[in-house]
Amino acid sequence: MAASSNSSLSGSSVSSDPEDYQPPIWKSYLYQLQQEAPRPKRITCPQEIESRPKYYGREFHGLISREQADELLDGAEGAYLIRESQRQPGTCTLALRFGIQTLNYRLFYDGKHFVGEKRFESVHDLVTDGLITLYIETKASEYIAKMTTNPIYQHLGYTSLLRDKITHRLNRARSEPKRVTFQQDDKISTSPAGRRTALKDGPEKLCNYEKVHNFKVHTFRGPHWCEYCANFMWGLIAQGVRCSDCGLNVHKQCSKLVPSDCQPDLRRIKKVFSCDLTTLVKAHNTPRPMVLDMCIREIEQRGLKSEGLYRVSGFTEHIEDVRLAFDRDGEKADISANAYPDINTITGAMKLYLRDLPIPVITYDVYSKFIQAAKINDPDARLEAIHDGLLQLPPAHYETLRYLMTHLKRVTMYEKDNLMNAENLGIVFGPTLMQPPDQNTLASLNDMRHQKLIIQLLIEHEDILF
Repeated sequence: MAASSNSSLSGSSVSSDPEDYQPPIWKSYLYQLQQEAPRPKRITCPQEIESRPKYYGREFHGLISREQADELLDGAEGAYLIRESQRQPGTCTLALRFGIQTLNYRLFYDGKHFVGEKRFESVHDLVTDGLITLYIETKASEYIAKMTTNPIYQHLGYTSLLRDKITHRLNRARSEPKRVTFQQDDKISTSPAGRRTALKDGPEKLCNYEKVHNFKVHTFRGPHWCEYCANFMWGLIAQGVRCSDCGLNVHKQCSKLVPSDCQPDLRRIKKVFSCDLTTLVKAHNTPRPMVLDMCIREIEQRGLKSEGLYRVSGFTEHIEDVRLAFDRDGEKADISANAYPDINTITGAMKLYLRDLPIPVITYDVYSKFIQAAKINDPDARLEAIHDGLLQLPPAHYETLRYLMTHLKRVTMYEKDNLMNAENLGIVFGPTLMQPPDQNTLASLNDMRHQKLIIQLLIEHEDILF
């Protein structure tokens, strides 16, 4: 049955040429099966049960055996009742008739009814969803197993729309990264020029700005079809998942196969601060967060000679105003000298943005690699290890760090005025850009000198490390 329905309802053929693109026909086989699924039939108890929990109705039959429940449900497909378990008194069992047999499920209630992951407002809804799932998985198990083998995803309007954007996105891919070395002719090069040559002959960081989809379980109102396989998303609630960043709707099993090509929709990005870095830059189609660009531009125009730049704190309420301005107005936020004459307000806002990232600029995944690199005594081996860590950063994080270090290097050129050298800036930015994955306070304190050293070296050697 599944195979024949699949062939007749699989949709129109699609061309690989975008000019010949035709919208796919949604496959209706699973939708038809949902319409055919048995409807729930509540079997009520003729007498009042004193021990009946207040969240159950007349479908509760009290302490009866499996055999008694089977007799009450006999011959009625979709019939159900609730009974108190004889094996575990005080617990309840849902008895459901499906496929000429009675199925028994442990039933739970915590404000909603559930037997598995899904939670329902009523037992009737739980049974309705269960019958749909049982019926479809019984009738179309082979079809479901194969429905991801011929996806239409690459032909959907969403993916077609991305093609033009992707071709214009920064892409410095050259070849598969190779290990960078600071050694030439078996002799360690100690001069900056020699190290620069070693690095520049190595790979450039890949900047394709891939982003995985941020899928979350979603309940769809009305019929919905999967935008990966074109099949109906069955069930009463939690039928599939939706990407909270771009709105893509797919089956849970299909979500594992969707490429990392999320293009966040600005309408879904509620704020700028505390937003994932890659999500923000992809939503705005920029190589770096606009907060960084705008703040650095303002600082370099009027603040490079300010004493204690980045070390001196601005007023907290003014920094909060800047945060709200970015969250509200985005790239149109006014952070000019007319609005905020104290440059420490701008530096404070930029540090706050970097500190509030859900994933730090130097990500949790590579944190330990940088800490271990800081512990290496040999200067050249240490720089080599730091460079290896940089190559493992996500592209948006790499570009953000590169741009920031270039700026901080310029800050050190005005050390006579601002009194901020690379070591001082390392003290300020170490805990801001690097945080241990387990958020352990003791670990953070123990790692502070290593964090400071890493940022100091990134600033001092930014011309050869990036």
